[in-house]
Parts: sequence; structure tokens; C-alpha cells
Amino acid sequence: MIGRFGRRLGLAIAFTLAFHAGAALAQLTPGEDATATLAHADATKTSDHPAFMDTVARLGRDVPRLTAAQRAHLHYLEAWQVAYAGNYEAAVPLLEAVIGGSSDTTLRFRATATLINILGIGHRYQEAFSRLTELTDSLPEVSDPQARLQGLGEAAQMLTSAGQYDIAAEYAERMIESTPAGDSACKGTFIKLHALYRGKRIEGADPRFTQGIAACEAAGENLIANALRADVAEGTIHAGHAAEAVAMLEKHYPAVVRDQYPSLISQFESLLAEGHWQTGDVDAAEKYAHAAVDSSIAGEYSEPMAVALRTLYLAAKRRGDFRASTDWLERYMQADKGYLDDVTARALAYQVVKQQVTSSRMEADALDRQNQILHLQREVDRRSMETSRLYILLLLTVLAAIGLWLVRTKRSQLRFMRMARRDSLTGICNRQHFVEEATQTLQNVRKNGKPSCLILFDLDHFKLVNDTYGHAEGDWVLLRVVAECRDHILEGDVFGRLGGEEFGILLPNADETAGAKRADMIRTALAAPPAGGPSTAHVTASFGVACTSRHGEQLDRLLAKADEALYRAKAAGRNRVEIALPDEPLSESVSREAMPAASSTWAARH
Repeated sequence: MIGRFGRRLGLAIAFTLAFHAGAALAQLTPGEDATATLAHADATKTSDHPAFMDTVARLGRDVPRLTAAQRAHLHYLEAWQVAYAGNYEAAVPLLEAVIGGSSDTTLRFRATATLINILGIGHRYQEAFSRLTELTDSLPEVSDPQARLQGLGEAAQMLTSAGQYDIAAEYAERMIESTPAGDSACKGTFIKLHALYRGKRIEGADPRFTQGIAACEAAGENLIANALRADVAEGTIHAGHAAEAVAMLEKHYPAVVRDQYPSLISQFESLLAEGHWQTGDVDAAEKYAHAAVDSSIAGEYSEPMAVALRTLYLAAKRRGDFRASTDWLERYMQADKGYLDDVTARALAYQVVKQQVTSSRMEADALDRQNQILHLQREVDRRSMETSRLYILLLLTVLAAIGLWLVRTKRSQLRFMRMARRDSLTGICNRQHFVEEATQTLQNVRKNGKPSCLILFDLDHFKLVNDTYGHAEGDWVLLRVVAECRDHILEGDVFGRLGGEEFGILLPNADETAGAKRADMIRTALAAPPAGGPSTAHVTASFGVACTSRHGEQLDRLLAKADEALYRAKAAGRNRVEIALPDEPLSESVSREAMPAASSTWAARH
């Protein structure tokens, strides 16, 4: 087995020559315990990374003198270093060789945890979450405290990437509680604070960040301390204190570069670019933005890359370089879409694997029940009439179990159908579902001979909100808009998000006056300053109203007429309500005299 293991790991040498070739010719010193040396290198691989690389390179030159267990440990550390350097594709087969060839269960567990991390980085999310399920199921059997900490940490980080922030924080808390007495809980603290921060449970100014940074520095874990500082800096920038964030980032940037961890380097450079842009230092912003793009892992779309590309676009636009700004904008939009698609893919992969695990367990339960039935049937045959009632009861149990399984499966299918018909951010109808519901509603109202009104509205200058406050703030604005609208929507109304910041409301059994009045009530509510909550951005909206009494009962025509009215509202100054013009012009468009209800509030401007 050991020979086959060594052959499978032959590929490791090709990817570790870089640090083998640069190391001194020294090998194991007389009396040196290779097991202890490997354990020390393993424990300090992030706190003293240069020394770790020297140790791995030195032991790599003396492989024939190592035992099988020591060689397996060395190969694991070599694979870890390949992944740390960003060569994930090469690290996967190296780790799989350790998992398949080592006889040490603890080492196989650790290699699996590292492999899960790499699969996640490599966008193989479904495979990563499948392996994570197996890893967490085996956690109770893991006795080695460091391996247990690694498994809990990997679970917490993968769940954070899938948007399961509360569950991730629970795993990180278990990691902290499992830290042996006398050891630092730095890594668990970082993972917990990062999950809470990404889930908007805490802000970057939370004092726990300062405590966590101090604890990590005391433990010599400067890499993790700087990862915590990245979250603090991001929160500080978003809070409007960019100069303070820039000072902290520049102070620790050399240490981050020295640790040679590509993703953290790119994150620091992206934050420096954003911070300098907000302080008005365009040259520095461009310098760090270029550096962030260059240090990003090839082929990866990440949030730091998207922020850096947006900074380069804004800088080129300010210089008046139209061609460069267009190129940077195109790359930014591609990176931003790629990053958001990746976030969605992670969340979907988690849900798919969760559903598969649930179904597998239900099937296992069903099979177990069937085995029990077979056993009891033998008892029935032996006892005959005495056990006949029990036999019937067991059959009913089987049917109930199968029925429950079918009901749960059907519920899962219905849930996925609802997800497909709802906007993922706001929970209201998406465009396709809105069209279907509105069409059906118009058909029903037509039978009663009553009019209906269609309201279209679009948020004014919403792109400026995203550019100024960020996409997270933009999402909170959209959620607030939907919440305000719900206060003015009646039972039977159809409400949906038709595009990025465009919404539609169909009011059945409402004439033009009622529709315009309702639109103005919503406009007034949206124009009011935000009353607390996570969103501080102030937005207004422009409205277009079209009624079936003027334009017919075809949804396409109502949408077109309402859209024309909406753009007239935009052209007339925004933050106003416009009524769709009749097909045959009267003396003029619907005037204030002809429509007393269309009061001056409908034409309110900024």
C-alpha cells in the first residue's frame, strides 16, 4: 500500500520543486525527530509561513529516511502549500492521494477538510457540500483536537460561503469551545466574527473585532489578525471613515504581502483602492485597484476584483478617458455578474445537497422500516392468528411512512416552484409570474365589466445609490420599497418586480382616479426619509398609470401605455405620477381640471 501511495503522490514533487530547489542542502540533523519537526511546521504554517516552507523543503530532500507515516504527513503539508499558493487545480489530486493512500484516519480527515475548502474555491460546490456532509457526520468519531478544530472550521467557512451565517456562527462557537486549554481560539474567533459580519449581525466597529485581533497577534497568527482587519476596514469605509481605514490598511499591507496569501492580498488592495477613491486620491486608488486585479486568482470572480474594476472605471471616467472607462465598465459588469452568479450557485448547491441528504435519510428510514416489517412478518407466520392485528398495524405504518415521504417530497417540489416564481431578493412576484397573475386577473375582472388599473414605477437615480453606498445598501433600499408598497396593497392586487428597480402593481376593480390616487400614496410613502433600519439611502420613484377603460384589457398594451406615462414622469422631473394619454388625444393630456383627484401631489418634484 505504501508503495502505491508513494507513486500516487509522485505528482507532488512537480509542484514542490519551487521550494525544494531554493532550500539549503541541509536535511535531517543528527538526532532530529522528524515527527516533532513536522508537527511544529503544521502548527505554525500560517503564523510563520516562511519558516514552514523552509522546513517542508528541507524534509522533502530527505524523504527516503522518513517513515511511511512521516512521508504521508509531509505529502499533506506539500499539498496544503500548493493550495495556499493558489494552485487549486494541482492541489486536488495531491490531497485525494493522501485521502486514498494514508492509513492514518486523522490525517485523512484533515486532508478531506482541506480538499473541501479547495473544491469550494474551485466552484465545485455540490461536491464540496456533499463531502462536507460526510465530514460533519464523522466529527463525533474524531478524537484528535486539532483535526476536530479543522473540521469545525471548514464547516463554518463553507456555510458562510453559502449564506448560512447563523449556522456557520454556531459551528465556529463549537470550534472555540473545543479549543484545548492553553491554546489560542484565534481561528475560531475569526470565523465566527466573519460569519456574523457577512450576515449583517454585527458591524466592523464591533469591539469584538479589536479583541479578536489582539488575541490573534498574541498567538502569533498575524495572517488571521489581518483577515479580521479587512472586515473592520470594509465596515469603516462603508461607515464613511475611509481615511481611518486607509491608514490601518497601509500600516499592515507589507505584512500581508509577506504572508503571500493571494486572496487576502487582493482583498487588502481592493479596500485600499476603494478607500483612496473615497478620500479623493485618484492616483493611489488606481494603483491599488490595478494591484488588486493583478493579484486576483486567474479565472476567479470575487468581490474584491469587482470593487477594484469599479474603481478603475470611475477613475477613467473622471479623467474623461471614454474608451478606457468603457473597457473597465464592461469588465466590472462581467466580474460583478460572475461574483453574484457564484454566490447564487453556492447557495443553490447547499440547498440541493441538503435536499439530497434529507431524501437519502428518508429512504434509509423507509428501508429500515421495510426490514422491520419483514422480520415481523416472520413473527406473524409463526404466531398466526395471535399476531394478525400487529401485522395490519405494521402495514398501516408502512403506508403512513411512504405517504409522509411522498408528502415531504411534494412539499419540497412546491417550495422549489415557489422559489422559481418569486423574486429572490424581495419575495414578491418576478416578472414572469407577475405577467401570468396579471393576465389571469384581467380575464376575471373582464367578466364583471369593471375597470382595472396598471401602475408601473421605477426608482429615480437608483444606480447612484449602488455606486455611492454599494450593492448591499441597494438591496436594503429595494426591500424597504417593497415594505412600503405592501402597506398600500389590497387583497387581490398583483405586485411584482419587473426588473432591477422597476415594479408593477395591477389594481383590479379600480378606475383611473382610484389608480392614480393609490400611486400617489405609494409615491409619497417612498419619498419620505427612511425611519431607521439598516438602509440610510433616500430614494424617490416615478409612476405611470394606465387603465383598461381607456386602453383595453390586454396586458401588453397596458404595460406599454403605463411605461410611456412613466417615462413622461421621468422627463417631467421624476418623483411624480403621470396618467397614460388616451389613444385619441382630447384637448390635452389628462389635466388637473379634467381629473380633480390628480392633485398637485401627483406632480411633486424633487
